[in-house]
Amino acid sequence: MSKLSDTTRNKLKTVSTATVATALFKRGLRIQCIQDVHPLSPDQPTMVGEAFTLRYMPAREDLNKLEMFRDRSHPQRKAVEDCPPGAVLVMDSRKDARAASAGAILVGRLKQRGVAGVVTDGGFRDSAEIAKLGIPAFHHRPSAPTNLTLHHAIEINGPIACGDAPVFPGDVILGDSDGVIVIPAHLADEIADETFEMTAFEDFVAEQVANGRGIFGLYPATDEQTLTDFAVWRKANGR
Repeated sequence: MSKLSDTTRNKLKTVSTATVATALFKRGLRIQCIQDVHPLSPDQPTMVGEAFTLRYMPAREDLNKLEMFRDRSHPQRKAVEDCPPGAVLVMDSRKDARAASAGAILVGRLKQRGVAGVVTDGGFRDSAEIAKLGIPAFHHRPSAPTNLTLHHAIEINGPIACGDAPVFPGDVILGDSDGVIVIPAHLADEIADETFEMTAFEDFVAEQVANGRGIFGLYPATDEQTLTDFAVWRKANGR
């Protein structure tokens, strides 16, 4: 599945969701941030990968029984086994965290299969265990009940809404301590290039501000001297 180049993936791992949000805003894209999702661990690595999606609908009690998990084609179980290495499993749980989207065993299986991360706009059960797994994971809040009580897994790898953001299979997902953002697949390379450059400039600006320089003419770089100083800084720092 993965068409994300190593170069683009590695560049995106060095930039922030905030910087990407600005780059997308410049292109008229305003709702690409997945709302109200949070990292399970403050120490988890930056998450980058192509979206592989799972959609839930409201459960109907006479259909959603524990016996469903015996079916090997059950979309939740199948998504865990089919999500490609290097991809991010993104779950549309209708922003409803009253029942879990998944738990530590399923997320642990994703880690063992080489999946790059997992996101739900609902909740995870076993959240403390998931936080210790080392795989980037984002949810709204912890949730103990099984997904069967409220959610019916209905579709794998179709377009979804996750936390009010549109997610299409193959879109590039970036997650860090500030949250998760969705980069349309066709923009991934140019966004990676642009934000990589933006990050270098912002690091320069942060250093200048820490040394007492004011922001006028510096950020944004409306003074020619700022660009001259930045060029010198880049050369000195190998950026």
